[in-house]
Amino acid sequence: MNLKELAEHLGLSQTTVSRALNGFPEVGEKTRRRVAEAAREFHYRPNASARKLATGRAGALGIVFSTGRNLLLDPIFTDFLAGVADGSAGSDTDVLVSSPRGDEAETYRRMARAHSVDAVILSSPLVEDARVPLLQRLRLPCVVHGRTRSTAPCAFLDIDNEEAFRNATGMLADLGHRRIGLINGDPGFTFALHRERGWREALAARGLPAPPALARSAPMTEENGYRLARTLFEAAEPPTALICSSIFAALGAMRAARDSGRAIGRDLSLVAHDDGLAAIRPETLTPALTTTFSSIRAAGARIAEIALALAEGADPAALREVWPVDLVFRGSTMPPPRDAA
Repeated sequence: MNLKELAEHLGLSQTTVSRALNGFPEVGEKTRRRVAEAAREFHYRPNASARKLATGRAGALGIVFSTGRNLLLDPIFTDFLAGVADGSAGSDTDVLVSSPRGDEAETYRRMARAHSVDAVILSSPLVEDARVPLLQRLRLPCVVHGRTRSTAPCAFLDIDNEEAFRNATGMLADLGHRRIGLINGDPGFTFALHRERGWREALAARGLPAPPALARSAPMTEENGYRLARTLFEAAEPPTALICSSIFAALGAMRAARDSGRAIGRDLSLVAHDDGLAAIRPETLTPALTTTFSSIRAAGARIAEIALALAEGADPAALREVWPVDLVFRGSTMPPPRDAA
C-alpha cells in the first residue's frame, strides 16, 4: 500500500497522513494513533526520499572509521556498533558506516553537503581531536564516545576511567602489592590518559612509586599484552600485580605469565578492563579474572539515543554523561607472595 492508498482508506489527505507519520505537532493525537495503527495493519513504510523532503531529516546516524584502522575487525568496536543499532532501531533510523578513501575530514564534509546523516557518532577520541571542531564548523551534530578537549559544548558519553583504575590500583595496593604495573592503550587516546592518571594517583595516595618503567602503552591486542608483560617480567624488580586496559591485553599477559613460570593469583595478581564482550567471559578463565566492568554495548545504545536527541535539536551541553565503573573481584587477585611484598 502506498501513501495515496493509505490516505484514501483513512479518508484523510496525503499531507495529513504524511505529517502524522512524521510526528508533526499540528496533527492531533487521536489522528496520529489512527494513522499509525493503519500503517502497521497494512505494513506501510514511508518512502525514504519523501520522508526526507517532508521532515528535513535523513533518517540516519553516521559513523566513520578512523583513518588507517579497520574497526570492523575490532571486537570492541563491533559490540559498540551493535549497541548503536539497538538504540536506533526503535526510531526507524539507519546507521551509516563509512570508510574514508583518504582524507577523513573530506568524508565528513561530504556528509554535511549531502545531508546524508542527522548526527555523527565519534569513537576512540584523541586527547586533542580535530574531528569535533570540524563537525561544529560544518554544523553537523556529533556525540563523542569518550571525551576530548574542546572549547565548545560537545555531547559525550564516557565511563569514569580515572576512578576505575584508581580503585583497581588501590585495591591491589591494599592487598599488599608495592610494584603494580600498568599495560595501557595508546596514550594519544583520552581513555588511556585517564587510566594512567588514576593508576598514578592511587599509588601516590599510598606513598608508592610510579616509575615510568612500570607503565607500558601500545594498541590493545593480545600480542602487545604478551610483549609488554614479558618486558615487565624481565625487569630487575618485576611487578607483583598488573592492570591491563583490555581483556585482549590481559589474555596476552596471562600467556606471558605462564611462559615465565608465574601462576596467576599466586605469583602475579591481574586485573583487566572488561567491556562485557559476548565472546570473552572473564569469569570463565582460569583463574577467573578480576575486572573493572562497563558494557560497551549498553554504551552504544545510549550513544544512539543521544545522537537522536541532537538530531531533534537538543542542547549538546545537556547531553554529557560519565558512567561509574564496577570493580568485580575474582580469583586472579591475591596478596603478593611473602618474599615479594
